[in-house]
Amino acid sequence: MRKSERAEIIRKELKKLYPSPPIPLDHTNAYTLLVAVVLSAQSTDKKVNELTKNLFKVADNPEKMMQLGINGIYEYIKFLGLSNQKSKNIYNLSKLLIEKHNATVPDSFEKLESLPGVGHKTASVVMSQVFKIPSFPVDTHIHRLAQRWGLSNGDSVVQTRKRPKKNISY
Repeated sequence: MRKSERAEIIRKELKKLYPSPPIPLDHTNAYTLLVAVVLSAQSTDKKVNELTKNLFKVADNPEKMMQLGINGIYEYIKFLGLSNQKSKNIYNLSKLLIEKHNATVPDSFEKLESLPGVGHKTASVVMSQVFKIPSFPVDTHIHRLAQRWGLSNGDSVVQTRKRPKKNISY
């Protein structure tokens, strides 16, 4: 069986099992989704949701987040892994959103990936969930599944991201 045929079978089965998968990160707008996804790196969605509940009450847009400052952001997220770097990234991405994007989340991979703490996976989540642009967020779990299903033999998430995209139609 060719990879494209295997991919189509998997796509159909996943669509049956998960016709409308919910977004596991609590958010109220494009900005809070972006922040939540950045915070979810090497953390559980459950923990991110616990901490962002209070954070988003006081800072649900770039201006309010900047007013908190790096230390203020840190106080809300200090129980997450990599919280020092994440608080700096959230502050700096908020600053760039204000300075370069009129305080709105941009709708292109290139612009999203230019923000601190935003890689291709984060950009893919935002592009698909906010802007409804088909994308393929690949994390270590998807990487392992793609190998197990014979859709990729890539050694890295970056290689895996390229290969299944060729075989899966949205």
